Parts: sequence; C-alpha cells; structure tokens
Amino acid sequence: MAKETETNEIVALKKIRMDNEREGFPITAIREIKILKKLHHQNVIQLKEIVTSPGPDRDEQGKPIDGNKYKGSIYMVFEYMDHDLTGLADRPGMRFTVPQIKCYMKQLLTGLHYCHVNQVLHRDIKGSNLLIDNEGNLKLADFGLARSFSSDHNGNLTNRVITLWYRPPELLLGSTRYGPAVDMWSVGCIFAELLNGKPILPGKNEPEQLTKIFELCGTPDELIWPGVTKMPWYNNFKPPRVLKRKVKDAFKHFDRHALDLLERMLTLDPSQRIPAKEALDAEYFWTDPLPCDPKSLPSYEASHEFQTKKKRQQQRQAEEAAKRQKINHPPPHSRLPPIQHPGQSHQIRPGHAPPVAGGPS
Repeated sequence: MAKETETNEIVALKKIRMDNEREGFPITAIREIKILKKLHHQNVIQLKEIVTSPGPDRDEQGKPIDGNKYKGSIYMVFEYMDHDLTGLADRPGMRFTVPQIKCYMKQLLTGLHYCHVNQVLHRDIKGSNLLIDNEGNLKLADFGLARSFSSDHNGNLTNRVITLWYRPPELLLGSTRYGPAVDMWSVGCIFAELLNGKPILPGKNEPEQLTKIFELCGTPDELIWPGVTKMPWYNNFKPPRVLKRKVKDAFKHFDRHALDLLERMLTLDPSQRIPAKEALDAEYFWTDPLPCDPKSLPSYEASHEFQTKKKRQQQRQAEEAAKRQKINHPPPHSRLPPIQHPGQSHQIRPGHAPPVAGGPS
C-alpha cells in the first residue's frame, strides 16, 4: 500500500520480482501487464501505471551503501481495494446473506465473462484474488497466471496453474488444451464455499484432490466425459472403484436454484460446463431474494487473507503461551496439598471427598 503524493490517493503496489535479471524482464510480468492494459471493466482490477525506484548508491567496489530494500525495484500500481473475499469471509462471526452471495457471484461472473469474451483465461480464481471495496464492488485481481487464448491454440498451455483446491479435473488429468471452462470450475468451488461456509475440496496433493473430486462428482467415464480415458494422466489416477455423483446429496441444504447452478458449474466434462454468460441468466439470480445492490452492502474494517492468517497465527501463539504459563505457574488451588506430618489431620467436608483410587470418578 502507498499514497500518491500529488493526489493523496491510496494505491496498492505489486513488486515485480527480478530474480533472474540477466534474462531480462520476466515474461510472466510482461504477459500480466499486457493483459491488464487491454482489460477495462468495473469488475476487473485497474492497473494504473508502472513505476520504478532508483537503484541504491554504491561504493567503489560496487556494493550498495544504502540499505533501502525498496530502491532499484519495479512496481505495478493498482487501485486500492479494502478486502479480499477470503479475508472478509474469515472475519469472526462473518456469515454472508443470500443477497450478498448473489451480489458477489453476479459481479464475479460479469467480470469473468468480460475476460473470456476478450479471450483471457484468469487461471487462478480463488477468494484471495477477488478484491472488494467498501462500496461493495468486487474485482478480479492477480492476473499473474492469466493467459490469452484462442479457439485454435496448439495445446501447449501448462496444466500447472490454478490453486489446488480450485483446480478442475481436466488439468489434474494432464490436459494442455483447455479454455474458459477451467475458470468456471473454480467459480463453482467459490460458489459452494460461500454457501457452505468452508472450502469444499481441500486436497493436500494432486492425487488426493482428484479423489475428493471423484467422491463428490462421481467417477468419469467415456459416457459422461468423452475422451477422458485418453487424457495423459488418466491411468495414473484412475479410481479403483466406481463412485456415484452426489453433489445434490452433499449440499441438499442449498436452495434449489443454487444447487442447479452449482451442478452445472461442477460438471466433470469441461465441454458441458456452464459458461459465465449462461450462468448469469440462471434462475438463481432472478428469484427472491434478489442480489442486493453493492452500495447497500455493509462496510467493514480492511481485511485481507494475509492479515486474517496473521491474526489467527498471533491468536494461536497467545493461546499456546497461556497454556505454557499455566503449566509453569499453576494457580494455587491446583498445586499438590502440603505433606501431612504425623499428628496432623484435615477434615474433609461432605461431598468433597477425593475419588477412591480405582473406583468410579
């Protein structure tokens, strides 16, 4: 976060990593800047400018004599957003209402539809990359893994994209030819997470992630997903037994229209997965309660995922410190009674007798 000196506007900075300076400006940064420069939409984060800071002064041996770590760096300057969706959802006692969820989902799908129409895949849809301001506006952010695409690309896209919990089955099975459907799977995971209050597919590694997907969405075969058995890693991850689809059973407490939309988002066959434009026309968004106006959403203290994680870590550390304090310095009543010397006696009041060793307590 920084302040623009002329306008006093608060902005967000993203430092461009130059780990391999000798190889030139990072191709991923070039790609991100190029994509953001062509996207102009109210639900896509705005790249304001690129700025640099002068390099540090150096001594005769060429060693920097100024310890300022911010010197000699390149930054992308973005509009500042107060929250990300994960940070907001992690606030103590936070539970989004149905109109709120519809409002956020509608904005997410609107921004994503715009990206797809402009032939851009985001490839990292997750809560911490969905930024929200105190006027209720949601914007897609972090296009570091984004890629332009065309319907006739030659299939050389990497499948090592999208955070694991939100990664679709086609990428986990090794596909390098894919399109907007990969983002729509991630949107489905976000949608279910908002309704469910927690992530729905929290795998620890790729095999476990696929197992969780198959346990929820069923085992894929040529009937429901033509071509699946020919995917590069299908034989490596082929389930040992046939599993039935149980999305409706797992989330039967969801609204009927929400469940219908979720089913179409979490479709195993990417060619049958609902696109963003079609999702916006789903009954879910046109039945009561309707999506609320973003401006009617409540304002909250700034909350981002890294901040909430830090707060939780500090809370855990405080709890552990309190436990250690209790062990090292127990309260007086928890200490052992003084040794009773011969001739001394202690009366025991009725109802306060210690349990008999070996008997019920």
